[in-house]
Amino acid sequence: MSSWIPIHSKELYPRTLRHRVCKVNRTVLWLAVLATFFASLHSVLRYAKPGYAHFTSMSNITAHFQWESPASPPTTSAPALAESEYALGSNGTRRANAVLLMLVRNSELEGAMTSVKELEQRFNHRFGYPWVFLNEVPFTDEFKEQISSVIPGPVSFGLIPAENWFQPDWIDEEKASAGRAQMVAENVVYGGSVSYRNMCRFNSGFFYRHPLVLKYRWYWRVEPNVHFHCDTDYDPFLYMEEHDKLYGFTISLYEWPKTVATLWDAVKEFIGKNPQYLAPNNSMGFISSDSGATYNMCHFWSNFEIASMELWRGEAYSKFFEHLESKGGFYYERWGDAPVHSIGAGLFARKDQIHFFDDIGYQHDPFQHCPRDFAERKARNCTCNPFATFDNNPYSCLHKWEQFVKS
Repeated sequence: MSSWIPIHSKELYPRTLRHRVCKVNRTVLWLAVLATFFASLHSVLRYAKPGYAHFTSMSNITAHFQWESPASPPTTSAPALAESEYALGSNGTRRANAVLLMLVRNSELEGAMTSVKELEQRFNHRFGYPWVFLNEVPFTDEFKEQISSVIPGPVSFGLIPAENWFQPDWIDEEKASAGRAQMVAENVVYGGSVSYRNMCRFNSGFFYRHPLVLKYRWYWRVEPNVHFHCDTDYDPFLYMEEHDKLYGFTISLYEWPKTVATLWDAVKEFIGKNPQYLAPNNSMGFISSDSGATYNMCHFWSNFEIASMELWRGEAYSKFFEHLESKGGFYYERWGDAPVHSIGAGLFARKDQIHFFDDIGYQHDPFQHCPRDFAERKARNCTCNPFATFDNNPYSCLHKWEQFVKS
């Protein structure tokens, strides 16, 4: 009998009516229980299962995928487009204007899938940041379909314009070829590779100008076949933004001197002509052990970067890259984007604007970084071996960086 019927009026209702009301109330009760159960299950699955979050997301329902192959990016730097200062992540939280970015070949599909799945599981299923994939040739349908199937949020595929990728016509090929042959003879890694040099030049001065990337301010660089060993349950982009950081890294090491024989000469020449671009309290003391006379080869390993593209788009770095480009060192030697970015960040940002992500477990063979604090590793469900971390390797520059920051 329904408890909501006043006692004094029960005699006014026939037994059959009271019986029906009772049945209706039971039905409503069970429907409420089931609705609560499924709502709770939905919330748990959206948090724990990236695939489920994808199929139930409004972004998936509205078919937001963009498979674009732009013809050519602007040849000059441009400001990021402000579609909105902050968007909402897949968990309903505030989200920065950021992108997860991968430069990858069609042949690297398996490695790309590994990296994407791990970063989605460890981080991005909580926030739903968009992905952008870039390639010097058009992506195959198989690549696009396979990658899209494991990404809950927006994903775009872009073609790199030829002029931003291939060796410029003004490079003296005879000189460049002789340089490559010498490096091969000296067993320098990628010493004979032109495509590797193309990649280094593109990452040094062009990726942040690609049309698919222009609208974003922040990026997390991801490479194929890397591993993320710990959960990241906070937003590193917002952390960087809220703490006035510009560049973040996990591993720091020494460059091979033979690959950058004249790079520091070019840097000193630029600084001498443009001292106004040097940031106050910069990191010269980290990249040089003798007050700028020579380069000590320390750099941040750029296959992992969480950084602001406004640093690269700014006037100081833009002029710096133009100067380096004019020297031809990307092809006559083998200037890497890691030392170029590290020197750029080291000179044009304050040292307190560079952040070491100790809490992000990361591996790019043959090196890995594992959070040093046991409680941190446990809290973040880390699977890395702290005894195998590169931080303690004699070739790591992390100790030098931390000593410099404290100075």
